[in-house]
Amino acid sequence: MGDAQLGDLEKEVPAAHLPFFSTEARENQSHHLYQPITTLRNPDRLCCRKHEKLKESIMRGFALRGVHYMGLVLLLALSNQVLAAEVNWPRMTESADGVAIAYEVQGSGEPTLVFIHGWSSDGRYWRGQLPYFSQSHRVITIDLAGHGHSGLGRDAFTMPAFGEDVKAVLDALEVERAILIGHSMGGPVSVEAARLMPERVIGIVGVDTFHHVASEISQAQRDEMLEPLQQDFSPAARQFVASMFIDSTDSELRDWVMHDIAAAPPEVAINAMDDMLSRHADGEAARHFEELTIQVVAINADLWPTDLEANRQLQPEFNAVIMEESDHFLHMAKPAAFNRELERMIGTPP
Repeated sequence: MGDAQLGDLEKEVPAAHLPFFSTEARENQSHHLYQPITTLRNPDRLCCRKHEKLKESIMRGFALRGVHYMGLVLLLALSNQVLAAEVNWPRMTESADGVAIAYEVQGSGEPTLVFIHGWSSDGRYWRGQLPYFSQSHRVITIDLAGHGHSGLGRDAFTMPAFGEDVKAVLDALEVERAILIGHSMGGPVSVEAARLMPERVIGIVGVDTFHHVASEISQAQRDEMLEPLQQDFSPAARQFVASMFIDSTDSELRDWVMHDIAAAPPEVAINAMDDMLSRHADGEAARHFEELTIQVVAINADLWPTDLEANRQLQPEFNAVIMEESDHFLHMAKPAAFNRELERMIGTPP
């Protein structure tokens, strides 16, 4: 081997060409490269040893990076599992007639609070109550058949059929003690559900409903309410809902509710309204209300009068709290004030 070749062996391998080298590897490499060439007995053997050390260092670098990568993958997988466990996904069950019923569950604690929406609404209308009451109770919101994300495959959207929807959800969750909280049409629905589950429903809280359960409704009054909806549902529904608000209610909330209800399936809305009015007209609503053996109370707005004495003819223990300067959607317009009253009604300490 010539002097020029031997001189080349004395040169250091550039670090840029050794990207996975550890510090130890570099030190070992430098130590061997800078030994005086005259002390080496076999330069060719040295070259082989250098290549082996280079190969080992590169493999160790790959191995370390592989371990780090796998650790990162495992960490991400575990964190995704935790996040998935925390997501509160909606659930589905089937009502007595096979229609799919959507519902959501939050929190824990007894009794279970079951929030039932009103006419042409859905479970979203209780968003002002869920974070508050789920701290101390299991809270359920339901989309009745034909509403929200529940199924539409039903011939008649009646109060008893809606009551079956509520029962199906409580059955699915094996609820033993429940308070039903029904807004507007949700009040009569709560009555029907309680009749199906007298051993499990311990109370009903109406929300701007039960104003005068035994009030008489003539056929002319029913027609007056239904005909505009039958002729052109969306504008008639907006006009109908607009009358349920007071001027001081947030305009964005008012507009959203008006347009949301106006977008409901007309056949469901009209069918449900007709059934609810018919049961008032023929006295069935009053009879079923009177048959209840549980506590019934209401949190009502002062928009329309609540006849306590008339209702007490049917339910002697009936009582109602009237929230002043509020409207039909009082739980949405004034959630903090409403939640305080509801908390007091259900007997939960603050």
